[in-house]
Amino acid sequence: MTQDISSPATPSAAALQVLCIGSVLWDIIGRSPAEMRRGSDMPGRITRLPGGVAMNIAMTLARFGLAPTLLSTIGRDPEGDELIAACSRLGCRTDYLYRSEDLPTDRYMAVEGGNGLIAAIADAHSLEAAGDKILRPLMDGTLGTLEAPYAGAIALDGNLTASLLGEIATGPAFAKADLRVAPASPGKAERLRPFLNRTRGTLYVNPEEAGLLCQDNFTNSETAAMALLDRGAARVLVTDGGAAASEACAATHCVITKQPPRVTVARVTGAGDTFMAAHIAAEARGEDRDSALAAALQAAATYVSGEPPL
Repeated sequence: MTQDISSPATPSAAALQVLCIGSVLWDIIGRSPAEMRRGSDMPGRITRLPGGVAMNIAMTLARFGLAPTLLSTIGRDPEGDELIAACSRLGCRTDYLYRSEDLPTDRYMAVEGGNGLIAAIADAHSLEAAGDKILRPLMDGTLGTLEAPYAGAIALDGNLTASLLGEIATGPAFAKADLRVAPASPGKAERLRPFLNRTRGTLYVNPEEAGLLCQDNFTNSETAAMALLDRGAARVLVTDGGAAASEACAATHCVITKQPPRVTVARVTGAGDTFMAAHIAAEARGEDRDSALAAALQAAATYVSGEPPL
């Protein structure tokens, strides 16, 4: 879930605001260029960077000139103060974060080798404990109310509890929002079942996550995308690493499939978040379905190769 820290593009006064709801935490990533397996002990580098699905998406949106606003929880501890400062430097608005004296700042830890992600643990317990407190700005008039719901773009991650995701999928406070939803990890994919209702939400998943939602196995993105539509999804994008990615929409019941650029893989953690953010940014620029998918695949490939996604 890590992204490199670099100066983001400064959003203009008219930049599109995107609410990023979900995990904002410290990523602790150990990387080795050597191939690794269970029990490997290799030299490498260990970094600590702002991360979490919502944060990764927000950082990339800022680089594309959009104006990301974070809705999450960060502890009132030294790690939290440092994380707030880092978020602000990266162009992410932090005014509406929920901060608790009792909840520590969340963390994510991963080990990556030359052959990809070896293992990872997400400690997002504070986000789950905070629950709907992180959504107060959408209810109390700050960003919206139940009677006058927020009508902009929202990037949402599956680190929230299943009950809270269900509320977002069906509740009046989100009835007018352009919801873009990612599961955060295959282990949390089934939390997105409330979005299989054809009413709201664009899902960003991989074939494994699609299989969990459909209780099936898929060997390619196109089959997975169409199966999700058949299950009731309104719109889906299915990525599959270096294999073809697909976008499908229930309104037209057609699928677009594209092959991503071939690159040498330097990192994998955060690629899906980069794809999602780049796709949101492309559509914000007015690009059609075909070109938006191509732009997102290019940005993700550039990120995986080790370069900034711009």
